Amino acid sequence: MRILLVEDETAIAQIVLHALRAEGFEAVHCPTGGEALAAARAQAFDLAVLDVGLPDIGGFALCRELRRERDLPVIFLTAQDAEADRILGLEIGADDYVTKPFSPRELVARVRVVLRRLQPVAQAPGDAASFVHDPDGKRIRYRGRALDLTRYEYGLLAALLQRPGSVLSRAQLMDRVWGDALESGDRTVDTHIKTLRAKLRDVAPDADAIRTHRGLGYSLEGDE
Repeated sequence: MRILLVEDETAIAQIVLHALRAEGFEAVHCPTGGEALAAARAQAFDLAVLDVGLPDIGGFALCRELRRERDLPVIFLTAQDAEADRILGLEIGADDYVTKPFSPRELVARVRVVLRRLQPVAQAPGDAASFVHDPDGKRIRYRGRALDLTRYEYGLLAALLQRPGSVLSRAQLMDRVWGDALESGDRTVDTHIKTLRAKLRDVAPDADAIRTHRGLGYSLEGDE
């Protein structure tokens, strides 16, 4: 597993790098957001640990930029024990939040927990109840059949597949799939969910893999 660490304090970065590498992770350190974006374009990462207070770009803004291309799991680091920061980080889709000072061993344990939680359950390709996702080819199969998806339908389903059973709000889905498309709104998400549901029902008329949580958002449910 390759971890991207974005931390401008060298002493903290060296301690975290040592802890990650001691546990078998491949860790890459970038002291600024700009360097992190360049590194993410050059290679794929399985998880990012981001300091909220970076010298060139805030950790929350950096998270949005990193997630333009893929749904990257993120753990935020911050020196501020402020509830507003924690809420903002979680609202934009943070997988965990660690306040400085922290134990490097605890941070590594949290990295393992996040990666384990996001690890897809292994299923045989022919299993009638499985989604098979090919992120590199941007293709998804459902119950053994390839889905003919638009760009945004694929983005929505890929985001939901990253966290099966977890509720993603419309704002989270907008941020991950549409990015800075300011002209889009909540109804855009609802409209594309509707067309996506129709394509899934073409494959399995008796199933409803996408669940609506009124006032909250959507989740992907395993079908029996």
